[in-house]
Amino acid sequence: MKHNNKKITLDKVIKYSAFLFLSGCALLLILFIYYTWDLPQPEKFTETPFIQSTKIYDSTGKVLLYDIYGEEKREIVSFDKISDNLKHAVLASEDARFYEHGGVDFLGILRAAWVDLTSQSRSQGGSTLTQQLVRSVYLTNQKSISRKIREIVLSIELEEKYSKDQIFDWYLNEIPFGENAYGAEAASQTYFNKPASDLSLAEAALLTSIIPAPSFYSPYGPNKATLLQKKDALLDKMQKLGFITEKQVQDAKKEKLNFSGSTTSIKAPDFVMYVKKYLDSKYGEDYLKEKGLRVYTTLNWDIQQYVEQVIKSSDKTNIGKGAYNAAMTVLDPKTGEILALVGSKDYFADPFPEGCDEKGPGSCLFDPKYDVATMGQRQPGSSFKPFVYATAFKKGYTPDTILWDVKTEFNPNCDPNGLVNKTMDLGDSSGSKTINVDPNGNPCYAPQDYDGKNRGPVTLRTALDCSFNIPSVKLLYLAGIPSTLQTAKDLGITTLNNISDYGLSLVLGGGDVNLLEMTSAYGVFATEGNYLPPISILKIIDSDGNILEKNNNQPTKVLDTQVARQINNVLSDNSARAPIFGSHSPLYVPGYQVAAKTGTTQNFVDGWTVGYTPFVVVGVWTGNNDNSPTKDEGVGIAAPMWNAVMQKLVASNPIENFTAPDPITNRSPILLGQLPPNDSHTILYYIDKNNPLGPQPQNPELDPQYFFWQSGINNWLTSTGKTNP
Repeated sequence: MKHNNKKITLDKVIKYSAFLFLSGCALLLILFIYYTWDLPQPEKFTETPFIQSTKIYDSTGKVLLYDIYGEEKREIVSFDKISDNLKHAVLASEDARFYEHGGVDFLGILRAAWVDLTSQSRSQGGSTLTQQLVRSVYLTNQKSISRKIREIVLSIELEEKYSKDQIFDWYLNEIPFGENAYGAEAASQTYFNKPASDLSLAEAALLTSIIPAPSFYSPYGPNKATLLQKKDALLDKMQKLGFITEKQVQDAKKEKLNFSGSTTSIKAPDFVMYVKKYLDSKYGEDYLKEKGLRVYTTLNWDIQQYVEQVIKSSDKTNIGKGAYNAAMTVLDPKTGEILALVGSKDYFADPFPEGCDEKGPGSCLFDPKYDVATMGQRQPGSSFKPFVYATAFKKGYTPDTILWDVKTEFNPNCDPNGLVNKTMDLGDSSGSKTINVDPNGNPCYAPQDYDGKNRGPVTLRTALDCSFNIPSVKLLYLAGIPSTLQTAKDLGITTLNNISDYGLSLVLGGGDVNLLEMTSAYGVFATEGNYLPPISILKIIDSDGNILEKNNNQPTKVLDTQVARQINNVLSDNSARAPIFGSHSPLYVPGYQVAAKTGTTQNFVDGWTVGYTPFVVVGVWTGNNDNSPTKDEGVGIAAPMWNAVMQKLVASNPIENFTAPDPITNRSPILLGQLPPNDSHTILYYIDKNNPLGPQPQNPELDPQYFFWQSGINNWLTSTGKTNP
């Protein structure tokens, strides 16, 4: 009886298992039919898909800046007219088992999955040439199960109907290589001005290296050095797979590649590439290629042309002063709209010195394809000071507050008189030098004003307008580094994130920023405390007239109105900066109220000028891509270019002045600059830096800086023979 029960149970298991298996097969069949019923026929493979390119316009919609995929270059050639070098390079790079699998390489998929799993990355791909071809012609790059099933079915069907050589032929004539070049022949003509049949081994390896990401790996873009490294790695792989010999590898690596000039028609190239980067990330290449988008940007073509003209006409003078590159941005602070943007002085020029772009990023004095305005991170020098002063004003200090511009040591572990406790050699671009360090080996810090002079007691207005360093460092100590970094962040600076990375040198530009964000941040002062992030697009419309997105930039209040007005009042005070810069410096615009600040970094590596009116803000950077020092003189290399553009802008707009700040009365006399007669105390004697609006500290000497600041004052009074200010 037990035996019969076991038999009945086994029969049920078999029946249920068979039912589940058949149900699973049926379900798979239904899913297979669902996903593949409308697949195109491989016979239609040679039909060219309809292209509706994306066009990028200026703000008026009348000036076409760039037509993405608008001038597709494609020339079909027979399989025997394509160099074996290119065929072997493509096989080695994309599908070494192409002639062994049936359209889908399951071994390759497993191998790629294993590498991805063990390396904790997704660097390996499992798609065959056939799959890439199907995806390029029929499908999209959207990652989904349904697309993958359709891709696999079409790939297998294609392999059943056509020979391997025919499929490889189609692939080599279809695949995009960037610069609107599709197929091997168009790519060879575009990049090397020769037919695909004549490609050398090095040229073939380079073209193949472009395939995975044509925009990123463009030899005309900022990643040329990465492309060349990828080319050399592919040559090694070709040798490993037996396509070429070791000698061929070495000869190909030594070959000098001579690229044809880019033929892409483009206006305002740095701005357009900035916009295109956004479009690529949001919509994807296929969408931009097929949907006929119309992108209306914020660019003012007239202003853009004038900015480019000013930079070009200044180039000879700038090079004479050792600055081989320049960048400029112009924004409307009331809307955040980018009106003009130049990321390098000439996008279409050759790098300098010749061949420097093949050595990697930061190897050129001038790199035409690196957009300093949006991608560069450079030290801003004294152009960072307004953020410190704004922070101090928020805490209660005023433009009339007095600090002492005297030699001061800021490291409490160092000798306040500047005597050497210990020395150490530091190597830098100018050679080795000896600096003072404290007993713990930390550098002493006794910054100087740019001319090495000390002027005794000065107001914050004078200190900022004349760009005195010592009182500015004292003010950063009073305002606080965390609070100052927060102010910069509130105003749109995103690159200064780790408080522990910065010390008191921050006020002198000791942190990296980029030009676009700096220009936008100054716009907050222009709008009396309102922040609007910089925008480049007004609206995007598809081919059917549907609005895909539209600018709706709204201001955020990030700075007190009176604080912004105080900064505007100080930075537009030409008489206050005249003792240092002169009454008719490049920061002066006759007949107009304009606020401005310069910045120069150590050894004149970077030169900045950022300035504004209530309706426009202009930022300029000058220097070298490789951080080589310039020969900056006087007010700087950047200021004359800034002045030329600003004069043009204010002359073409109605006069609009800054609103004066309200009189300040609710402060202690010390914060208002009203020192007692014959006073020679540091401000720390009167003010608790943690509560400047509170009572006078009972034990001011407890502040770590008090003794050092007071020693600086006493030494200055003694050396100058003065007994009072």
